[in-house]
Amino acid sequence: MEVVTDELNMEEALREAARAQAAGEVPVGAVVVCDGRVVGRGWNRNLGDSDPTAHAEIVALREAGRTVGNHRLLDCEMFVTIEPCAMCAGALMHARLKRLVYGADDPKAGAVHSVMAVLNHPQLNHRMEVTAGVLAARCQELLRSFFRARR
Repeated sequence: MEVVTDELNMEEALREAARAQAAGEVPVGAVVVCDGRVVGRGWNRNLGDSDPTAHAEIVALREAGRTVGNHRLLDCEMFVTIEPCAMCAGALMHARLKRLVYGADDPKAGAVHSVMAVLNHPQLNHRMEVTAGVLAARCQELLRSFFRARR
């Protein structure tokens, strides 16, 4: 049952990534889910907002915090189309999410396991469950086609 739910939530993240692509942004999307309900949505908005911190994960965390009324998102999960970078992984740790689910690995900037391990680092005081590879081929193809078109 969890696999089906993970895929449905990743579909929501892919819809957010499509919004980023339509705006000319790198197509990354994220949703925060608490108790089966989406409480935060985000897509990359770096260019449009002139904000280097406006990654999909950060945008989704900000909305989730406002929706939940707390900066701690202890009972929440994030679904994101690509492995988070160091900034986003750090934000996930500060938010105290219980779980991260992501699609494609990021061999250039991934901070879950590809380049570095910010999440669940032994010196940090929070641990979260991580599920990688959910709808990975679709997430990866979205990014590949975006960058192929830009070259």
